Amino acid sequence: MRRHGQMLRGENPPSSTYYDKGRFGRMFPRLEPFAANTPILRAALLEIGKKGGIMDAADSQTASPRDLIVVPALSANNPDNPTMTAGMTFFGQFVDHDITLDTTSSLEQQVDPEAIENFRIPSLALDNIYGQGPLNSAHLYDADDPVKLLIEPNPASTAHSRGGILRHDLPRNNQNTALVGDVRSDENIVLSQMHLAFLKFHNSCVDHVRAHTGLSSPLAVFAEAQRLVRWHYQWIITHEYLPATCGQDVLDDILDNGRKHYKWRHEPFIPVEFSVAAFRFGHSQVRPSYRLNFGPGAGGDVFLRLFADTPANAAADDPDDMRGGLRPGAARQGRRFIDWQTFFDFGDGNARNNKKIDTKLSSVLMDLIGFPADEPQSLAQRNLLRHLTFRLPSGQAVARAMRLPELPAADLVDLQPFGLDRRTPLWFYVLREAERTRNGERLGPVGARIVGEVFIGLLEGDPTSYLRQDKSWVPSLPSAGGAGIFKMTDLLNLADVVPAL
Repeated sequence: MRRHGQMLRGENPPSSTYYDKGRFGRMFPRLEPFAANTPILRAALLEIGKKGGIMDAADSQTASPRDLIVVPALSANNPDNPTMTAGMTFFGQFVDHDITLDTTSSLEQQVDPEAIENFRIPSLALDNIYGQGPLNSAHLYDADDPVKLLIEPNPASTAHSRGGILRHDLPRNNQNTALVGDVRSDENIVLSQMHLAFLKFHNSCVDHVRAHTGLSSPLAVFAEAQRLVRWHYQWIITHEYLPATCGQDVLDDILDNGRKHYKWRHEPFIPVEFSVAAFRFGHSQVRPSYRLNFGPGAGGDVFLRLFADTPANAAADDPDDMRGGLRPGAARQGRRFIDWQTFFDFGDGNARNNKKIDTKLSSVLMDLIGFPADEPQSLAQRNLLRHLTFRLPSGQAVARAMRLPELPAADLVDLQPFGLDRRTPLWFYVLREAERTRNGERLGPVGARIVGEVFIGLLEGDPTSYLRQDKSWVPSLPSAGGAGIFKMTDLLNLADVVPAL
């Protein structure tokens, strides 16, 4: 797995209320940090988030990847979410990579959010897919048809795929580096295959435009195909992802009555309350293992852990985990493709669920790969420490600012020994709030409001989005649900990445 780059920044960040395009900022600039940045508090956060600590789900470390899925007792503290499929976790990660990229902040020193450049445009415009377009990012496009995005065949896949169907991969250079608008798209095989699906979806939209619009100019064809891709993607976010994540009631209130907390003076920005805390709820949804595909026939299913860092596995041409950065074709790598029927509900009974939103993370996330030995290896520790470096407010303070009910201290009693049951790090608070108020099936009041307002705000702040251009617009591409309905399953079908099993 790849990790984000880091660079030290200043010690005493200001908290102004000016936000500029391409920057991070604060949703609640007047709220005080949840606690003072002291060695004692840092030690407490490291203890809370450590491997084997209160946030570790304690999944079996010896069970097979398959058994971790089909035997619930092996992950007794890490229950499935009955309302959301596994693919939504990775869709959320894909969306995150569309709107945020922080390569400079540190886990050690305090950071001014407004001094950090966001290397993604804070809009749901898929610049991680398109780069700067066919003229300025020509390496992302097919030279034989320059308005289409480049994809790479996986020739070894025919021996591993049901029906011998050829599968595809991201285009790569001769060092196996993916040629994509954001290198994080190759962090794991599910994410890279989702990126591939969007490449192929764009190419399908090009064919659709050529067949149904009469447009012939390459730039006009590209522009219309890109608009179709972006608007249908935005529709999925507002009509599938956000209702499942935040609740339809919260979303309707934001759309009908407006945003109350996420505001800006000039251009949309990414609040750190969102990027560092609330939107990291997806980390608690990650499973310890997944079924990637169904193989060539009965009993050929490929089950892999998210990652497994044994020396032998790390050195293998085709590791027995889901890490990215590998070109299919060598040894057994033809198996590195996704059958999306596992990850989204196509009505065939094959979909698996993600994990509940709660304060337990799959154990695999408590011992990450690729970080220096002197840095925390636990994702929970890293998330909690960022609350200090970004001086985030407590969950209780945010709830009061939003005029929403606070979690009682009794719901946070496991933090009492650390003195954090009444001034809780926002990320932990959002997870516990979901667990206590929504049974872990979706975000609670504070988390839902932050996430919902930011996404709707990004769309309302983008003059090219469907919400700004035409609020009455409905999807025009074919879908299983008929006119006005478009889901992730429809996108995957149109991208031609869902062969029959």
